[in-house]
Amino acid sequence: MASSEEPSPERRPQQRKQVLLRLDPSVYEALARWAGDELRSANAQIEFLLRRALAEAGRLPGEARPIPRRGRPPTGPKP
Repeated sequence: MASSEEPSPERRPQQRKQVLLRLDPSVYEALARWAGDELRSANAQIEFLLRRALAEAGRLPGEARPIPRRGRPPTGPKP
């Protein structure tokens, strides 16, 4: 019995998933302060914490890419 399915197309790089998150205002404020202390956006802090929790629980997928670095690239050594 032959499969009538077409081969899957090449995997394209996945775009970052957008989600709506509802938080208690005081929880958001605490999160935003913590993010500021670590020079991250609130969104980056949420992703950092979720990844850390997944890793500690042994549930972070192996194919998960590292968090993209934002901001100015590091400067090279001065001549």
